[in-house]
Amino acid sequence: MTNTTCYHCGDSCDGHPVHFDEKDFCCHGCKTVYEIFTTNDLSYFYELEAKAGSTPNMTKKQYDFLENEEIVGQLLDFDEDEIQVVTLSIPTIHCSSCIWLLENLGKLHSSIVNSQVDFPQKKIQVTYKTEDFSLKTLALLLSSIGYEPNISLEDEKGKKSRIDRSLLYKIGVAGFAFGNVMLLSFPEYFEVEEFWLDQYKHTFRWLMFAFSLPVVFYASRDYFQSAMGGIRSKQLNIDVPIALGILTLFLRSSVDIIFDLGSGFFDSLTGLVFFLLLGKFFQQKTYAFLSFERDYKSYFPIGVTRLDASGREENIHVNKIQVGDRLLVRAHEIIPVDCVLMKGQAEIDYSFVTGESKAVLKPEGERLYAGGRQLSGVLEVEVLKSVSQSYLTQLWSNTVFTKDKASAFQTLTDSIGKRFTVAVLTIAVLATTYWLIFQPALAMNVFTAVLIIACPCAIALAAPFTLGNMLRIFGKHKFYLKNVNAIERLAKVDTAIFDKTGTITTTQQDTILYEGVALTESEKSILKTTLRASNHPLSRSLYTILKSNDIVTLDEFMELEGKGLEAKSSDHSIKIGSATYVGQPHQDKASSTSVYVSTDETFKGRFVFKNQYRPGVDKLFKSLAEHLRLGILSGDNDGEQQRLQNMLPATTALRFNQKPQDKLEFIKSLQESNQVLMVGDGLNDAGALAQSDVGIAVSENINVFSPASDGILDASALTKLPAFIGLSRKSIQVIKISFLLSLCYNVIGLYFAVTGQLEPVIAAILMPLSSISIVVFTTLWTNILGRQLQNKT
Repeated sequence: MTNTTCYHCGDSCDGHPVHFDEKDFCCHGCKTVYEIFTTNDLSYFYELEAKAGSTPNMTKKQYDFLENEEIVGQLLDFDEDEIQVVTLSIPTIHCSSCIWLLENLGKLHSSIVNSQVDFPQKKIQVTYKTEDFSLKTLALLLSSIGYEPNISLEDEKGKKSRIDRSLLYKIGVAGFAFGNVMLLSFPEYFEVEEFWLDQYKHTFRWLMFAFSLPVVFYASRDYFQSAMGGIRSKQLNIDVPIALGILTLFLRSSVDIIFDLGSGFFDSLTGLVFFLLLGKFFQQKTYAFLSFERDYKSYFPIGVTRLDASGREENIHVNKIQVGDRLLVRAHEIIPVDCVLMKGQAEIDYSFVTGESKAVLKPEGERLYAGGRQLSGVLEVEVLKSVSQSYLTQLWSNTVFTKDKASAFQTLTDSIGKRFTVAVLTIAVLATTYWLIFQPALAMNVFTAVLIIACPCAIALAAPFTLGNMLRIFGKHKFYLKNVNAIERLAKVDTAIFDKTGTITTTQQDTILYEGVALTESEKSILKTTLRASNHPLSRSLYTILKSNDIVTLDEFMELEGKGLEAKSSDHSIKIGSATYVGQPHQDKASSTSVYVSTDETFKGRFVFKNQYRPGVDKLFKSLAEHLRLGILSGDNDGEQQRLQNMLPATTALRFNQKPQDKLEFIKSLQESNQVLMVGDGLNDAGALAQSDVGIAVSENINVFSPASDGILDASALTKLPAFIGLSRKSIQVIKISFLLSLCYNVIGLYFAVTGQLEPVIAAILMPLSSISIVVFTTLWTNILGRQLQNKT
């Protein structure tokens, strides 16, 4: 049987497509979306990019909390005169077709006035009339066409971060001044004397002075503040000689024009500040569409369903949950608080919290913890703790999450800057002392000249442009680091610790083995047909391996939540589920997840689900082991210990049944003598990621939930991790070479300075030349290094 792909989303149709309009669809949801598009004159969507759609997530009551006016009010950007404006996060936006469709929402509903997509942020701003439309209606409309909005606590109005544009303003001021001062300096460079000496010389010089004022007192303000902070804390950072150089340039140049001694060094001053600010901008530029600071607020819904004394449902803000409240938790919803199960059969996925991939079955009366996801059925629970006191939020209250790794780490630039500052001041004092003895008239000129020419502009630019360009190269290969400081820390790691579930294993597929009496073809057909009717994750995984079998008609079908499936076809019956459910009381205590099968009341065997490791992880570990110590931390049991030992070096530390706090403490113990890299994926790894020197979150989808981290690594690029670490170390080597080149410029310049020969034209040539050459060198060299990633798999 041929396996076609869906015309709408491109997913596999599993050999049983839904035929409509001479096209194949993987499900009725995609077919419905296609009908919506074609009937609303939006079929051009498929011409922009074939199979660009997203499969709709059919949910009925997922957005009931948007009926609460208080919650809606916190989400809206504008609400006046029956017009509302809201900005929603849509993680599934991925191409130009998505943009075109979402910006034509008005064709799907007449109440939508305007819709505008912010592609980098993966957000949409919608303006709509409230007469016969609401935010809930909008959310359901978006979900129905495959663009389900992600609404969490972080989306509340007033909690959105503001973009700091002050650096851009400073660059604009410095660039404008630099260009004008250079233009006004040309007569001095070429010694034009005809009209220059008598008519315009003083005018041009005072204009240059005027242009320098906003550069010194506004654009370069951060360097003076940083230098003062360093001096107060008794640390000579790289900003001390920079601030000293800027101040000396300005004062010396001002004295020159006031007493008509020359034109000063205003061109060098403005050019220096402009290039330094450019480097800072390049250093700070990161991935605006990613969030490296996500916590439980990104994971929790903003509203929940509460039951009053009469059993009536009401939607409330999650922060208004009180101890003793009765809550309703539907299938696939998050449990927002620690609670007791009052009604229903709980089947909880705690993988984000504990790392344990196997669903936990809980009967009535058992305690449930915040952060778990109910897989099937409806639960009624009684609240034991408020949101702020739950186990999950206590995990985030650990002081490790307030630690600033960047400020605690001394960068290469700062460590060299300290020595450089001492050397420059020593040379300035010695040279000044010499000229005070032999020619006192030149002493002050020599002192200021040394400080001017030795200003470490090239040194200050080397790291930002090297690491900034490497940040861009990493991003191109799906490795998104928070900032350039993380690259320097990554270059120093000597130990790499990995979480297991969801990190080195994939959540997209399992290895499924059958143990027991072989099933006949008719039994396989009944089995596949029964599985087809269930939406349980294990049922869907097992269903995909039975594609070649035929579908039969079921006479009866029943699904018991938390137990299994039962069906009848003709004279045959089948049961699928737990061992006790199918009549196998002596359940094997093997650690792997298993689904048991019996036909006609006779036990047949079981399907064993084993973790599917990501392709190439064995080579990944082999490569990393050449330079790093390795370790594995897992919230799972030790069922995979033998497989891991076969693919890992003998010295690798393996720890199982690790709680989040256990992982954090293990990382902390290693840091007593090591620089530790932690690679994880879920909330259970959040503490360890924050505690480590470098924390990397591996994600199947970089735009959905991932814990607070220093970097986000696309799961498909996991095997490139050794190359990323190697390039980080080579980047530091490029910086050191750049420092040597900068030192050569400084030696040449210092020769002119200490001998009293420094002229404005020499400073105007040497300072920009050193800066530009360093930028060109670092950019070219990092691009050459970046090509090494092209052939990595």
